[in-house]
Amino acid sequence: MTSAPTPSQPQQLVRVWDLPTRLFHWTLAASVVGLVVTAKVGGNAMVWHFRLGYVVLALLVFRLVWGLVGGRWSRFGAFLYSPARLLRYLRGTGTPEDAVGHSPLGALSVFGLLAVLLAQVGTGLLSDDEIAFAGPLTRFVSNAVVSTATTYHKDLGQFLVLGLVALHVLAIMFYAVARKQRLVPAMWHGHKPAAPGTPAARDDIATRLAALGVGLLCGALAWWVSTLGAPAF
Repeated sequence: MTSAPTPSQPQQLVRVWDLPTRLFHWTLAASVVGLVVTAKVGGNAMVWHFRLGYVVLALLVFRLVWGLVGGRWSRFGAFLYSPARLLRYLRGTGTPEDAVGHSPLGALSVFGLLAVLLAQVGTGLLSDDEIAFAGPLTRFVSNAVVSTATTYHKDLGQFLVLGLVALHVLAIMFYAVARKQRLVPAMWHGHKPAAPGTPAARDDIATRLAALGVGLLCGALAWWVSTLGAPAF
């Protein structure tokens, strides 16, 4: 969630979201929808639920790495705000830089979603439905841990994911309707209006090749995890 620069400021289009970040965003969104649908359908759809779970695992690990080495505004350091800065933003006295990448309020949403999704994927790897499907890490922990992870994954974790996703969508709608600020297009093309001199995110061929390499390693990690216990699909 971000806010736009004030109309009185001169503006120019700045590359804020690099291509790897945008691909991560939309792939994660599609995968989470798929996870929810396959979980509700159950039965043979659980095969795809597991597959999508490994995709989300790879995506989350990628985002953690990209949050350290990615484009200027995709790095965690760019939206790791202090409580004082968050309060100033909520009071309407934030800095122009708050409007470029993730705003102080939007940063809370990002960190919250990442944390909840990591917990959901992690408990999924430790879950067992006691019928046909078990996570690949269940054989490494006690039955008590498996039971706790399964309960969280099916109940609280699921509702936390759905709640945060719904809140994220409602926030986008609020900014579009109430503040006339369209947040979605920037995540498609990568550009946002910002004050002259605002640093742009690096998004060249070298950056994209580096992201591809990181992505392949993260995918390999997720595949390896999938082979530890449950049958590889």
